[in-house]
Amino acid sequence: MELTLMLIVMILVISFLCEYMDATLGMGYGTTLTPLLLLMGFAPGVVVPAILVSQLLSNALASICHHREGNVNFRPNSRQVFQIRQLFHPAAYFKGVRQSFPMHLKVGLLFGGCGVIGAIIAVIVSVNIPKFWLNLYIGVLVLAMGVMILLMFNKQITFSYWKITGLGLFASFNKGLTGGGYGPIVCAGQILAGVQGKNAVGITALAEGITCLAAVVCYLLIGGRSVDWKLAPWVLIGAVLSVPLSAKSVKFIPERKLKAAIAVLTIGLGILTIYKTLHR
Repeated sequence: MELTLMLIVMILVISFLCEYMDATLGMGYGTTLTPLLLLMGFAPGVVVPAILVSQLLSNALASICHHREGNVNFRPNSRQVFQIRQLFHPAAYFKGVRQSFPMHLKVGLLFGGCGVIGAIIAVIVSVNIPKFWLNLYIGVLVLAMGVMILLMFNKQITFSYWKITGLGLFASFNKGLTGGGYGPIVCAGQILAGVQGKNAVGITALAEGITCLAAVVCYLLIGGRSVDWKLAPWVLIGAVLSVPLSAKSVKFIPERKLKAAIAVLTIGLGILTIYKTLHR
């Protein structure tokens, strides 16, 4: 597909806006950008790797920015580990290493580990599924994510690492397969489990970056695909430019209003994607 100047500007703008939503709320980038790029005429095999590459870098930057802004804490207590190391007791040392990791980092790494497994499964599925069914799955998934965000506004469940693991596996499968569907599951799932909103956003940024890295490697090694560098740079530039602004916005923008807007947008995009897929 030939990229005109107007199309490049559109890609930059929508990538900026989608990443702003994602880095502000922990959701909305791939969920909204994937169907938008599909509607612009790009194929899923081009869109998904480009989004994964852009989020790999933008989420790495977002994790740093959220940590610096105090939205999340990823710094281990290295002093505690050093004190235990002086005991020369291996079991105590490794226990100290584990305890030195703040909860935010533990949850982020757990999600990231699940992301590696989910991404491998997703890539294997994606290279063996017809384009029609992949587009249809994306549309249904996007629609479901919008509905789920609305339904989860005032609900809460007990925090559990087993539940976090299940969420991470399902979300990473969606991410590797469609480029979206990660943030709404992981971020909303954390909030339901009692994690504070701004903490959940920062944790999601770290976990999603790890998941994207695994998915990109899988696409290159297992899927035999390459990244389309006609599309990827513009998606990446638009996404990265929004990160510093969005990390600061977490402290000031009403979370409920933005969540409602994302929910309505994703529902609309999901319906439109399904409609266009079925009528091609």
